[in-house]
Amino acid sequence: MSNIYQPTPENINKAAETIKNGGLVAMPTETVYGLGANVYDAQAVASIFEAKQRPFFDPLISHIAEADFLKTYAQTDERVMALAKKFWPGPLTMILKRKDNNSAIDLACSGLPNIAVRMPAHPVALELIRQSGVPIVAPSANKFKSISPTTAEHVRESLGEKVNMILDGGACKVGVESTIIDVTGKQVVILRAGGTSKEDLSCFLNEEVLLSDGTPDKPSAPGQLLKHYAPGRPLRINAATRQPGEFFIGFGNIKDADLNLSPKGDLCEAAGNLFAFLRLADKQEGYQSLAISPIPEQGLGLAINDRIKRASYK
Repeated sequence: MSNIYQPTPENINKAAETIKNGGLVAMPTETVYGLGANVYDAQAVASIFEAKQRPFFDPLISHIAEADFLKTYAQTDERVMALAKKFWPGPLTMILKRKDNNSAIDLACSGLPNIAVRMPAHPVALELIRQSGVPIVAPSANKFKSISPTTAEHVRESLGEKVNMILDGGACKVGVESTIIDVTGKQVVILRAGGTSKEDLSCFLNEEVLLSDGTPDKPSAPGQLLKHYAPGRPLRINAATRQPGEFFIGFGNIKDADLNLSPKGDLCEAAGNLFAFLRLADKQEGYQSLAISPIPEQGLGLAINDRIKRASYK
């Protein structure tokens, strides 16, 4: 029996009850599918780490459905609330200082004094959070370090029956995870490039936004480990042409690509196709490795290059 459910009102209500009762629900967002649990239920959060085979030192993101709830959940100021009003719901996660020392969320925060929070731009996710009545902590719904899921079927292939319910909201529109920014200091710092561009953040704040790769062996936010989002075969990046035995993923005006992230060079289209194409390429028989064309280092290209760099790490 399949654990994939259409997001009818009845099934969303059933999924909310599953969250309340300590179960795991995979939910669609605009970025990738998330593996959700009640942030205040440490046993449920632990089951996320177990299902994903994810190390406990790698913190998780809490998802909320109302921007004003943030004030009760984390320490905020005018800049934080302005960012929330501008970019939420949407692919932006903020690292904030925790409001209190509630030990129930220690595991979700990996014991750190900060918490990662975002408001997803997907009606199914928002309704699930509202009906659950709690923030839902939800890393990508896949095995740790493997390719992120952008469809319900990707979740089923990766995690199978380890998930109580998978709500099928269709293919994810953005296709790469959220941008993570640290707003606990004087200057905003991007800890993970993602669906909100550095340019948009700098323009809104009217100041330079810094970029940091973090400390891979002691991550302060998700997605900072050197090896992540990886296919089962070696991946060569910035490839101008294919080499013998390679499955070649192109971008832009590339003639001999097996797949093309965006023939017209559209970074939004490329981001939306990235993980699905990596999965498809990894399933092809007769190839020893994968290769991918250069991607411009601007806009969403920053997030795409971050993902393929980590996916190719040896």
